[in-house]
Amino acid sequence: MPPASFLHRLRVTPEKPGVYLMKDEQGEVLYVGKALVLRDRLRSYFGSPAGLAPKIQRLVERIADFEFIVTDTEAEALILENTLIKRYRPHYNARLKDGKTYPYLKIDLSEEFPRVYITRQAVNDGARYFGPFASSGSVRQTMDLVKKLFPYRSCTKTITGNDARPCLEYFIHRCVAPCSGYATREEYDRVIQQVILFMEGNTEAVTQELQQRMAAASEGLEFERAAVLRDQIHSIDQVAEEQRSIVDSNPVPDLDAVALAQGTNETWVEVFFIRYRKLIGRDHFFMEGAQDDAPGVVLAQFIKQFYQTASVIPPRILVQHPLDDAGLISEWLRQRRGGAVKLLSPQRGHFKKLMDVVAENATHGLAQHRVKWLHNDDVIGAAMTELQEELSLPRRPQRMECYDISHVQGTNVVGSMVVFQDGRPKPAHYRRFKIKTVEGVDDYASIREMLRRRFKRLSDPRAAEQDESAELAVKPPDSWGILPDLVLIDGGKGHLSAAQEVFLHLGLQQIPLAALAKENEWLFVPHAPEPIVLPRQSQALYLVQRIRDEAHRFAITYHRNLRSKSSLHSSLDLVTGIGPKRKRMLLRRFGSVQGIKAAAVDDIAAVPGMTRTLALRLKQTL
Repeated sequence: MPPASFLHRLRVTPEKPGVYLMKDEQGEVLYVGKALVLRDRLRSYFGSPAGLAPKIQRLVERIADFEFIVTDTEAEALILENTLIKRYRPHYNARLKDGKTYPYLKIDLSEEFPRVYITRQAVNDGARYFGPFASSGSVRQTMDLVKKLFPYRSCTKTITGNDARPCLEYFIHRCVAPCSGYATREEYDRVIQQVILFMEGNTEAVTQELQQRMAAASEGLEFERAAVLRDQIHSIDQVAEEQRSIVDSNPVPDLDAVALAQGTNETWVEVFFIRYRKLIGRDHFFMEGAQDDAPGVVLAQFIKQFYQTASVIPPRILVQHPLDDAGLISEWLRQRRGGAVKLLSPQRGHFKKLMDVVAENATHGLAQHRVKWLHNDDVIGAAMTELQEELSLPRRPQRMECYDISHVQGTNVVGSMVVFQDGRPKPAHYRRFKIKTVEGVDDYASIREMLRRRFKRLSDPRAAEQDESAELAVKPPDSWGILPDLVLIDGGKGHLSAAQEVFLHLGLQQIPLAALAKENEWLFVPHAPEPIVLPRQSQALYLVQRIRDEAHRFAITYHRNLRSKSSLHSSLDLVTGIGPKRKRMLLRRFGSVQGIKAAAVDDIAAVPGMTRTLALRLKQTL
């Protein structure tokens, strides 16, 4: 329930466009949003919680104060919202990861002999910028390619044209050596214009010019120069062929295609840059705080934050899902580009095929990112050491067990146990439990039953053979008797207390215990009133999140399997005389049990294999 002062303040909140900031008790900004009518939007947070999304419900519980900034238009509010999200990085906003300034390639055309170099500041100074790129690695990869194709200078010296001898780059055909007067300013400018055309994707114009120069060199008997130009044309054609193959059928020359793959902790956004019907580049970015948002919401936030600083905005942007505020975002992009920008969510045709390719790359990219992290020994070692220090564990947690509960409104309640050994999954030791003694929705009782059944095996190994409902993914020898270095529960303080009760009863106080609350990713440990808050970039946090996510996945999979099996049973099975064949004929004739229930007795009796007596018995049962 919001403080009474909120209700008074809402009455005098203006009915104008603007941006609002939600804050907690410490004054930290939790969320930044925009509104066409500030009063109406703010009131929507503090009314009945029934219509609010789970993420917003959690946000409202933490709001201790709010403030707002009035703007003239909703478009101005959108721009201000982007700026404030970047400044405050609120926990409940979907936002580009790391909060850093992304790198660009810059060509400063005001220089007499322009260079191509990396910068993190794109300003309106007349220079040409290309980007942003996701990381310094991806921008350097692009720069290396451009440098191999075009002989521009990479030095920082003052060019006089009077140097006695050029550097090595000239002799390996990586520079035209204006420092020694081997190239005039006009000749050097021609190289820079080729770089710009290539970065824009117009490789045909580059190769046409180079072919003309090669022919001229050949006619002038400059065969060595003609050979250098020939090799350059060949290299550019190779790059162009790689770019062309994926989008041959694209009917529009210039567009960006954006798709995502959402994980529990972060979202991978894949962007394909298509110019002149060629894929001239692709990159990926991570979004944080997006796990509970709909895909259209996350894509809208990405589009706003990415194109706020992008050096080029194409006339079309394909998105995997329809965007929130698509009309407003399109108008904002039009103002930034100085021309119309269409936001399209294709459902068929060439664009849909292209979007499927981008979406598939996003899915594979996120999967590879997870696997890559799990196979980095140095990172995992540092994560386990950090976790040991933060939780004050007696030793590094070589073996960690994580437990989770899954059900739908108390039906088919199951539990999962996953094991990470040396920071990596050990599927052979996974367990899944069918909860037997708990009725209805009671996660705490389910946690107690599951842990009791697992840890009583430490004192009685024969109990494993007696508990048939504790199913093993693979049955290894003696895995029940291994003592974990850390037991992790998916949940908050209540789940921790339930687990602690079992440990006290079984005399297992020596096993470290913790619970990871999903809402704020806080770790709760016994006998500590305050949670342990790991830094957002902490490798230890990333490790426990991975374990928690795996336990959740394993529990959900088992729950779905049980649910699908139970759904195969029907009230028709309760009627004596109706076997699989008659059941199949009835469902084929009436479509469902409800259809049979609504049908007349004579209609049921007319089904092949049925009699009137059996039809009456079926109607009475239903």
